[in-house]
Amino acid sequence: MVLRIAVGGEDLVHSRFAISPLFELVNSLRVLADFPRRTTPALQPWLDRSYARYEALRHRVDVDAVLALQPPGYGADFLSPPPTGVATTIDDLLRTVRRTPLPQAHAEVTRALREQPPLEPRIRAVLTGDGVTELLADVLDAAWHALLAPDWPLLRAILERDVVHRAGRLVSAGWAGALGDLHPDLRWRGGRIESSRWPDQDAELGGQGLLFVPSIFVWPGLAVTLEPPWPPALVYPARGVAALWQPAGRGRAAVALARLLGASRAAVLTALDDPTSTTQLVGVLHQSLGGLGDHLAALYGAGLVTRARSGRSVLYRRTPVGDAVVAAAGDVG
Repeated sequence: MVLRIAVGGEDLVHSRFAISPLFELVNSLRVLADFPRRTTPALQPWLDRSYARYEALRHRVDVDAVLALQPPGYGADFLSPPPTGVATTIDDLLRTVRRTPLPQAHAEVTRALREQPPLEPRIRAVLTGDGVTELLADVLDAAWHALLAPDWPLLRAILERDVVHRAGRLVSAGWAGALGDLHPDLRWRGGRIESSRWPDQDAELGGQGLLFVPSIFVWPGLAVTLEPPWPPALVYPARGVAALWQPAGRGRAAVALARLLGASRAAVLTALDDPTSTTQLVGVLHQSLGGLGDHLAALYGAGLVTRARSGRSVLYRRTPVGDAVVAAAGDVG
């Protein structure tokens, strides 16, 4: 049982990374619907503080209509249209949902309904009606503001850091480098992407490339889209999810470094495992942009961090000297 995706010479050129706020939202609803019967340890702190908001939301809008389109092993694609890039917003994606051609939405609804026991008549009527795309977009909009909008700066920072890391691997080492540690069930073999998570199938990218989409709420799974009209896409677990909800700068090394550098500056240094922009650091560390700039300038001047421009952003990362300082602090902290 192996999914095999043939990759051609043009596919590397046309592959890209993107972030999907809407995919995160839909999958956060799936995780909350299973909680507390089934939980995901890495998401436990978020689930604990979000579940009451989720229950209140279900009494205000038809969240169950969205969940009905997410049976095991399938998800209606029109609810999570592919993002165009890293800067795609929730409003961009909700507009796409509203514009979904009705025949396409009804076809995906029909498939979702076949994959599960009969639904209550009210939910079925909502999903098979002519206003289904508008109604579901309204539900998702309400869910976004209730559940994810307050945490989105932090979530986005984690996803952006993953994109920087993975994009660098894809450019420098090709498909083997990009897929090498992306997920245990993915591998690169003989010009093909292979995964044992899906039934036997042969597919090809056909020169379209692959859209890589990191996710927090798909963790630790995978999702793939290969059916038209959507471009081929692979949704994979972002790096660092397990530590996502831990207070920044509270690790053993940060505590020891705080005695030397001060707590805020130590938190900055320990957060720079991967190339990271100041905007991303603000989201992760909750420090002011001005104060963060001062700390980065001091660390750069001391030779503990390096910086390089990537597009419109300046990315900071620890130098080997900075790595040694953090490692030594962890040993004695």
